[in-house]
Amino acid sequence: MSRELFAEIREAQQAGQPRVLATVAATRGSTPRGPGAHLLLRPDGTFSGTIGGGCGEAEVWQEAMETMVDGQPRVVVVDLTEPVDGEDKICGGVMEVFIERVTG
Repeated sequence: MSRELFAEIREAQQAGQPRVLATVAATRGSTPRGPGAHLLLRPDGTFSGTIGGGCGEAEVWQEAMETMVDGQPRVVVVDLTEPVDGEDKICGGVMEVFIERVTG
């Protein structure tokens, strides 16, 4: 985890503010980021870090917002093997992303 994300988690914890951390836990095949990649979500929907961008990150962001509300950890399987429109396909694997509320 980057020092910036760690520092933000620490500051949010001290201030009693919620944050949700999404971590790539496992991958199979070609994925934009590997295990250990992080995205830290704030209550207003902004975030730091990335787990790879695009539709997969949007799916994880939505689930992370749910965790922000209900506090329940979850695992999101991002399947990048399905065909999508466009010619710039660089992935074709699967990512498992663990989402947890880390403060608040």
